[in-house]
Amino acid sequence: MADLKGGCHCGAVRYESSGDVIFGGHCQCTDCQKNSGGGHSSIFAVPTAGVNVSGDTKVYEVTSDAGNTVGRAFCTNCGGPLYTVSSGIPDVMIMKAGSLDDPSQFEPGMVIYTKSGHGWDQDVVKGGLPTFEAMPPMG
Repeated sequence: MADLKGGCHCGAVRYESSGDVIFGGHCQCTDCQKNSGGGHSSIFAVPTAGVNVSGDTKVYEVTSDAGNTVGRAFCTNCGGPLYTVSSGIPDVMIMKAGSLDDPSQFEPGMVIYTKSGHGWDQDVVKGGLPTFEAMPPMG
């Protein structure tokens, strides 16, 4: 899934990613629920060095359960969520699969933070993907 392109709903922010995807999955953490307005967020991780973002974004920062600073970037015009960065994994960007120009390129391989999932969002867990109560180790 290299050479990925995407952007926000209004098109004011665009991105290109040339690095190989580290992982793809559905995240059920409470922050992703709030950010997506649903039971989970479909995401994929790529090396930060291979991502080029153009356009105006705003970053909303919170402190994670592990004490890391997590920044969620969105378009300043339409509010479309785009990506997340964390001080805990500074070389990785977590991109929103729905922001891809061709979302069919997204390949989920796991469901993470299932400890925060809800009974009404269990279809994503029942899909047969490996599940993790929190973020699995990378690398």
